[in-house]
Amino acid sequence: MSSFFVKVILPVVVVVVAIMAAVGLGKMRQPPQKSEETRPAILVNTGAISPDNIVYQISSQGMVTPKLETSLISEVNGRVVAVAEEFVAGGFFKKGDLLVQVEKSDYLTNVKAAQAALANAQAMLAEEKARVKVAEEEWRSFTDGNAPALGLRQPQLASALASVQSAEAEVERANRDLARTEIRAPYDGMVRTRAANLGQFISRGTALGSIVGTDIAEIRLPLTDTDMAFLTMPGAGESDTITSDNNQVMLSSTIAGQQVQWPAKLVRTEGILDERSRVIYVVAEVADPYQRRNQTQPVLNFGRFVAATITGTQAEQVVKVARHLLLPGNKVLVVDNDNTLQFRQVTVDRATAEAAYITNGLQSSDQLVLSAISNPLAGTMVRIAGDNTVEDHAEQPTQLADAAAAVKQAEGQ
Repeated sequence: MSSFFVKVILPVVVVVVAIMAAVGLGKMRQPPQKSEETRPAILVNTGAISPDNIVYQISSQGMVTPKLETSLISEVNGRVVAVAEEFVAGGFFKKGDLLVQVEKSDYLTNVKAAQAALANAQAMLAEEKARVKVAEEEWRSFTDGNAPALGLRQPQLASALASVQSAEAEVERANRDLARTEIRAPYDGMVRTRAANLGQFISRGTALGSIVGTDIAEIRLPLTDTDMAFLTMPGAGESDTITSDNNQVMLSSTIAGQQVQWPAKLVRTEGILDERSRVIYVVAEVADPYQRRNQTQPVLNFGRFVAATITGTQAEQVVKVARHLLLPGNKVLVVDNDNTLQFRQVTVDRATAEAAYITNGLQSSDQLVLSAISNPLAGTMVRIAGDNTVEDHAEQPTQLADAAAAVKQAEGQ
């Protein structure tokens, strides 16, 4: 009997009790607490939108060149007997200074010969006038009436007069040739190159050197059609001379490690669109680039490459933003009053590589998003950097405790 109880009844009782215990424990188990998953708002940097009146600045660059450049060519033959000390590359001179002197001897002789020929022709003319007077008296003593021209020696008188005029022309030519033996400066300037040397024999047409004027320097500045729209420039069919005072130019370059600036002014456009680069050139001028009249600013050498900033037209109530903040389709990302991201369709008046100038599309309550956000979505909640809320401070102790627990758990393992 006991053996049957142990082998049959007791196992059944154990199984039944185990099942009842499992059911009872299952009924006593509490369901897990449910909590809603919340994502933290994106932290962004923003900037206030403040429209302002802006004067556009157009950037360009160019080479400084002289407005006047002359090649000195000999108009006479002869030997060079004198060369001015200033007639060297880089030498300065004033208008009227003697640069090269050609030997005068032959030309002085020509002048004397021409003057002698003139005196001889004038004597022959005086003699012929006397003969005409005698002929008139003889004609009147023999007969009345008008005497024929041949009888009064009119053709001979005209020939003598022509000889005098020819001799006078020869004197003028000889004097011009004599004056051309002195090569003088036509304006204030500087010697670029020199080809004449003392004792050298030169002939008519020989190049003696090249000079440049130092009164005015020119800089050709390339501009696109877009840039031209923001300058006060003459329109099609009008004069190419710029009369507006707004088109001031500031030139800059680095000299000996120092940034140096020179004021300039636009004076004209070249009026032809370059076929290769598709730009149009405007010309700026700098007065007295070598400071020969007044030492008020650094010397601006010919041949120097300079950057130019041109003062353009003024735009009113324009918002200037960094160029990378302008999204494709002329849109910008802003934060509205509800602290959510929004896209604004804007009107761009001008865009450069550094900035975009917006005239319409932004609201005064918007804040421009300055942070880079990958795949931004309209309506996304954000937190603005610098706006610390109560929830932000409450989260900090919990985050510190969780971090400490994680460190201890790692040490125990």
